[in-house]
Amino acid sequence: MKLTNPSELKAVIERHGFSFTKSLGQNFLIDENILNKIIEGSGIDKGWGALEIGPGAGTLTRELAANADKAVAIEIDKKLIPLLSDTLSEFDNVEVINEDVMKVDLKSLIAEKFGDMPVAVVANLPYYITTPIIMGFLENKVPVKSLTVMIQKEVAERMVASPGGKDYGALSAAVQFYTEPKLVCRAEPHCFMPQPKVASVVIRLEVLEKPRIEVKDPKFMFAVIKSAFGQRRKTLVNALSKSPYINIGKDLIIEVLEALGIDPNIRGEKLGLEEFAKISDLLEERHNDK
Repeated sequence: MKLTNPSELKAVIERHGFSFTKSLGQNFLIDENILNKIIEGSGIDKGWGALEIGPGAGTLTRELAANADKAVAIEIDKKLIPLLSDTLSEFDNVEVINEDVMKVDLKSLIAEKFGDMPVAVVANLPYYITTPIIMGFLENKVPVKSLTVMIQKEVAERMVASPGGKDYGALSAAVQFYTEPKLVCRAEPHCFMPQPKVASVVIRLEVLEKPRIEVKDPKFMFAVIKSAFGQRRKTLVNALSKSPYINIGKDLIIEVLEALGIDPNIRGEKLGLEEFAKISDLLEERHNDK
């Protein structure tokens, strides 16, 4: 079975009477070259477990099962379950779970299904929940070694952006705090059925053994970061002092920034993780002392 062949994929879809649900962001990959680049970029090999989210018709799932020791796919659309049973029937090391990934206890699932083997997430993610899924894995410290995912091009560009650029923002800082992001390849709309309206990019997020920088309270730091980028055109001092995420007066914010040698009139997009960590640590310290 070659699901990258549009005629074969259409035949399977018709055989099971499946119809695409636009709200679930269903776009099935039909480009074998991109498929191979995803597998190669993921580093999946024997001895590994592969966790897929949104397997669709099973195009990527089949390759994961062929390359990893075990593959587990989480699919929300119950209409796809019989179709997947068909397309994955030749593999005995793959399991499909009909659940909403946002409601699954991923730590327990990984422990139960994969035991002690290293696990990588490999997926063509639905655009509408890309960021919540990725941040859910990272913030909850779900035990995976990497996430190699197909996402919207603009989101991928934000994840790898450096301070000072137009794409740099809170998502950039969050992803780079937990991972080493690397772009793998680009996939144009014609690589999918049906075709999405925008280009996609495969990105690999290698999860760091410990966060990139030390900070006393990561949650507070990300509140500071979110505040700094909430209104990008505001100066840092104005963005922080008027933030709904932190409740700290303007005078203290100026005092902290000046103590760190940071211009209060700089914009948040110019600062890297290290500066945000220093700001949040000193802000919290001096706020608690008052």
